[in-house]
Amino acid sequence: MRSKHRKTLARVCEKPAPADIRWADVEAMLRACGVEVVERSGSRVGLMKGGERIVVHRPHPAPTTGRATVRDVAAFLRTVGIQP
Repeated sequence: MRSKHRKTLARVCEKPAPADIRWADVEAMLRACGVEVVERSGSRVGLMKGGERIVVHRPHPAPTTGRATVRDVAAFLRTVGIQP
């Protein structure tokens, strides 16, 4: 995992959840952590690792990820054992 991915992981796990993380950075960090990112219909994106799955919404038209999505991604990462 590159240092940029580690920094994004640390930002995603911050409390309170930041609202200025670009979705492209979150997606790159997830892939670097071994999370499978699957395109679903519309703006939905499935995240899978091991037996755990979650569906989140890709932000649009703005490139920044909302706080609720950041919290959901952080909870998913904790569930699959990925910590900053």
